[in-house]
Amino acid sequence: MILSALTLSLLSCTKTFDEVNTDPDNPTPEMVKSTNMLAFCERYASDNLFDEWFDLNETSGFSGQIAKWMYTQEGYYSFRPNVNNSSWNVCYRTAANLQTIIDREEKGSNMWAVATIFQCNIFQIISDRWGDVPYSESMKLMDGIAQPSYDKQSDIYPDLLKKLASAVAALDENGDDLGSGDIMLNGDISLWKKYGNALSIKIAARIANVDAADAQAVFSSISAADLPSDNDENIFFEAWGNEYGEPWADYYLVRKLEYGISKLMVETLTSLDDPRLPVYAEPTANYLNGKSDIPYVGYQNGLKANANTAANSPIGARFQNKSGLTGFTPWLRSCEPYFAIAYAASKGWNVGMTQQVAYEKAVTLSLEENGIDDAAIAAYLAGPAAFDGTAEQLFTQWWISLFKNGQEAWSVFRMSGYPVGNVIAPSCLFTGHNTPPMAYSYPDTEANLNKANYEIAAAAEDDFFWGKQMWWDIRTGLK
Repeated sequence: MILSALTLSLLSCTKTFDEVNTDPDNPTPEMVKSTNMLAFCERYASDNLFDEWFDLNETSGFSGQIAKWMYTQEGYYSFRPNVNNSSWNVCYRTAANLQTIIDREEKGSNMWAVATIFQCNIFQIISDRWGDVPYSESMKLMDGIAQPSYDKQSDIYPDLLKKLASAVAALDENGDDLGSGDIMLNGDISLWKKYGNALSIKIAARIANVDAADAQAVFSSISAADLPSDNDENIFFEAWGNEYGEPWADYYLVRKLEYGISKLMVETLTSLDDPRLPVYAEPTANYLNGKSDIPYVGYQNGLKANANTAANSPIGARFQNKSGLTGFTPWLRSCEPYFAIAYAASKGWNVGMTQQVAYEKAVTLSLEENGIDDAAIAAYLAGPAAFDGTAEQLFTQWWISLFKNGQEAWSVFRMSGYPVGNVIAPSCLFTGHNTPPMAYSYPDTEANLNKANYEIAAAAEDDFFWGKQMWWDIRTGLK
């Protein structure tokens, strides 16, 4: 009996040996499939890189598009180190999960290519935000690199362009299925191709003044047929509500009176008689109650005092759903590559269309995205927004189109200095600075966990918070 019991015990252990021997901290591809990881990255990044902390509080204010009505500290650049730490962690956590997909999937497969494109977008955001950052060694923890060196922006952007070209070329509409995890583009491989191409065009425009050779090569290799052609091809993450609530709408339910449209945005749109104004902003409570004759009023960025909310315009409902948690996260709009093409054409580069054609295509797409009808679009392009070939017109329209993507609007401003009204917060004039922040400082976690490399990179910063100008920011006289 004892021998029989011992035999049964050994057999039981043998049958469950594989389960017992599984490392819960290193799940197998069968346990966590790539399609599931892709879903996590799309949702997690959309939820955290376009929320009140990463976007509304800071970069939408740095860009001059949003003003804080209450809890105004971020409006005048009162810096929160823990928020910076969290933003860095979100970016690199997303990039690391995408790297797991890249490493485990066959090179050249659709899943490999999609993860590569999305990771390139994440690294573009990281470098646009912090400048020189861990890149080439940042995903090599399993190779024993726990303290990655910082790469120069001049090395990062050209490498992103190479990776994007490789990924787009690999995408095959008859290839492997992305599964149910592509909750952003629903497995549409042709749209992923256009996403990769449009992202390449955007990066090429970013570096056009400092790396003309790489930038021109991109513009000459990608035609309009390879880009999004209408707003059905916007790269948006559509929030479903409830469990996956859209970040701006979600935060509105908590603090309805914290944010409003900026004075700069209202005045810019008003000066152009722009039909997007009633979409971007809502009439003031005073106007609706008959206490004012002026429907749209923007609040000045960077004031320490809380706003008189009844006298200022809230954010438009299209961008901040006030009756539910649905909405969109704008990763890349269809109009963006055409603004970039217009910019390249202004330099005399061969881009397949004239500057005017590209400009009018970009403005038209932005207006259509916001529900403006054909007659109003034609009148706008023949009147207040008629093509004049100036950098101020191009970049101001580009900036207008980016509402709800503060990071990108801030970058377009840093590329150009337009709109000219985006000046330093009035309450910060005493600091000696003359422009909104140019970059984020590196997070405290880097000073603690990656000290030697952090100190090398941080030594090049001009200021703890204002940072140094981006490699691609060629504006002069800034401090």
